[in-house]
Amino acid sequence: MRKFYSILFTFLVASLAAFGQTVRDLKKKNELTGEQLQPLGRYDQADGKLELIGSAVHFGVSFEGEQCQLLVSVHDWQNRNYIQYELDGVYQKRLTIKGGSTNTITIQALSKGKHTLWIYKATEAQTGPVFIHKLQAKNIKPLAIKKKPLIEFIGNSITCGAAADASEIPCGAGEYHDQHNAYQAYGPRTARALNVNYILSSVSGYGMYRNWNSEGPTLPQVYDKLDLQEQSTRPWNAAAYRPDIISIALGTNDLSGGDGKQSRAAFDSTAFINAYVKFVKKIRTSHPDAQILLLNNLPGGGDRGQLLQSCLESVKRQIDATHPTQKPLAIFLFEGRQMQGCTGHPSVADHDLMAKELLPFLTKLIK
Repeated sequence: MRKFYSILFTFLVASLAAFGQTVRDLKKKNELTGEQLQPLGRYDQADGKLELIGSAVHFGVSFEGEQCQLLVSVHDWQNRNYIQYELDGVYQKRLTIKGGSTNTITIQALSKGKHTLWIYKATEAQTGPVFIHKLQAKNIKPLAIKKKPLIEFIGNSITCGAAADASEIPCGAGEYHDQHNAYQAYGPRTARALNVNYILSSVSGYGMYRNWNSEGPTLPQVYDKLDLQEQSTRPWNAAAYRPDIISIALGTNDLSGGDGKQSRAAFDSTAFINAYVKFVKKIRTSHPDAQILLLNNLPGGGDRGQLLQSCLESVKRQIDATHPTQKPLAIFLFEGRQMQGCTGHPSVADHDLMAKELLPFLTKLIK
């Protein structure tokens, strides 16, 4: 009898171990941690989480069934932040991440088959990060970023897609980032139309030699920081990527009249041009083979638009003369128009028009 119980005990232990392994295998099959994802853009991964930092940083997964759950959070000091998503190749909407606790968000599919899901950060680095803890769904797998040409879009609030989307919270209400929509900004729109990869390195209010309402830090001064903030100790590893095209759209804030509160000197074209030349040279140390494109992206055009164009042409002349063996700089000028977004920014519809303007020019460059 004692032998029987011994055999029975051994059998039960083995069965429980096998059951436990089955549960672990099933969990592994139906769950991904943030560190298992394969994003593109300005991000960090640590302690099992993915930290979405820059505008439009994104990642993809495939899953089966009708649902995929995301466990996400933001810093406690944030009231809310936003991500947005594309399901089976179709853009859906923005999703609100509330501060104070981990949010469980359910993505609902229309069928039980296999699906692809891409998640994008809707806001910029200055808004604060979004932390992806886990994704849960049947047979969920990370999607690798396909090898394609890469464009990096460097710029300001316009490049971020800031103040563009008042469909949920109207202009003048809520917080500044409540109208951000990086997915619909001109850069990501153009890249998707070209079927190429993209990264956004942009900060609202920042300029080339001065900002909208301060002398700095400027975009060139924070570019090497992962989260584009002066006090950050985390470096941006620019050499990890090999952009085919680097688009720089700065100057709107340098030329602006400021916020009306801070004292502000007249625009200094020499300081602007010198800072621009220095930044382009710096970019070329990391990416000597990239085609560098200068954009005006200045709403309204007019005299300021002509002044910015003149400055960009001066930058091109200087760089091309001192680097004759490298690709000449390219310049593209958007049409001057009155923008329909919040506080004079481009709306989602304006970004669509800007992307359609830019697309033929970038099509030639990418070839």
